Amino acid sequence: MAEFLEEEDLGEGVRVLRLNRPPASALNTPFLLSIEQRLKELSHMDDLRALILTGTGKVLSAGLDLKEAVEFSLEQQTAICDALNRAYGALYGFPKPVIAAINGHAIAGGFFFVLGADYRIAAEGSRFGLTEVRVGVRFPVSALEIAHEELSPTMRRRFLLSGRNIMADEALEHRVLDEVVSGDDVMARATEMARDYATIPPIAYGDVKHQLRGVALAKIRDAIDNGNDPTLEGWFTEESKSAAAALLASATRK
Repeated sequence: MAEFLEEEDLGEGVRVLRLNRPPASALNTPFLLSIEQRLKELSHMDDLRALILTGTGKVLSAGLDLKEAVEFSLEQQTAICDALNRAYGALYGFPKPVIAAINGHAIAGGFFFVLGADYRIAAEGSRFGLTEVRVGVRFPVSALEIAHEELSPTMRRRFLLSGRNIMADEALEHRVLDEVVSGDDVMARATEMARDYATIPPIAYGDVKHQLRGVALAKIRDAIDNGNDPTLEGWFTEESKSAAAALLASATRK
């Protein structure tokens, strides 16, 4: 198992994949590529019928590791944009049921582990948001395509253009989440749903899922194969580096 990923077999075709890169499962290129690789491996396991995706502590993922990102060279920016497309594409195109057991906050890039899942169960008090605009960065193709498919026009506008977070109850109200439960009950409820999804004929499930997501997945695949994601030309400007540094300084003061 790759570093920062944990796995558990619950039996009856259900497995847990847990993000665990302390302290907040912030995303960097090696972490994203390990997620992509493991999802690809799991997708070919015939005995896997449903996957539970979760994290540790009070955070599912805080998004991009800004401490690393503010120092990125152009080559490093290109690498992480490609890695984001690969990880999100592997999740969104995963042919088996994915149940998100959202143990805590999912912010910016971490939110796409929620939006890429087929059923989403969150702990009370969790926060969700796409804060990229406040750090001065654009969205890679994969993130934009998933947001376009999985969020209503109103919520796309609010999330992408305001950069503000919302609480789990509001996310449930706007159908971003399927359920909100006590933090102690998240895994039990996710396991229950995973066992239900595991009874669905797997070939049909994968086919229907691809029918729903095929157009978006083709655009993501094209960005990966042909390197035509606009963010690959340079993601972090002086404006975004300044905004990210200010955000980090603010978080440190808190």
